[in-house]
Amino acid sequence: MGWTTEEFGESHEGIVGAVLDDGSEPKPAYFDIGSDAELYRTSEWWAYDGSMGRPRAAAVRASCACGWRGPSTPVAWDGPAGDGLEDLDVSAQRRDWDGHIRTVERRTVPLPADLAALLAALEDKLIPLAEDAPAAALRAAAALDRLSRRAGREAACVLEENGDRRWETLGRALGIDADRARALVTHYLLLR
Repeated sequence: MGWTTEEFGESHEGIVGAVLDDGSEPKPAYFDIGSDAELYRTSEWWAYDGSMGRPRAAAVRASCACGWRGPSTPVAWDGPAGDGLEDLDVSAQRRDWDGHIRTVERRTVPLPADLAALLAALEDKLIPLAEDAPAAALRAAAALDRLSRRAGREAACVLEENGDRRWETLGRALGIDADRARALVTHYLLLR
């Protein structure tokens, strides 16, 4: 399983990926994990140990769904277990991906400071309220949901009216990919 953030979701899902001797990445590995009709698909480092006809990773690196890649770190296959996997510390790859996410966050469109403060204050109030008065918290959450749908629909309508269909640009401003940006606008346009 990969790393994600609540804000960027699968657009920036990170994993520790395998790197082959020639510096390339192996094709995804598929596993039959039971009686399910679908096969499990992964590109994570642990699947590339040279067994079952899969290549053996020479190195690992943080990999993001957006295409970003971190620096490679060699895998020592001569560890105590003999497979190089048990002793592999992937905390550096997680830090690399965290740094990438901070870069993505800096590239997103900034919220006005007063709105960011208001959102933080709402979170500070609503989370404890959910513990102390769950019904009141649900009522507030429903009101915020209605407000966010109206604001989202208005923003989507303005984009639609202006004919602004530069999904790459919008996606970059939101920290998501172009397809997700288009899906987000469509989602709000279809709300009634």
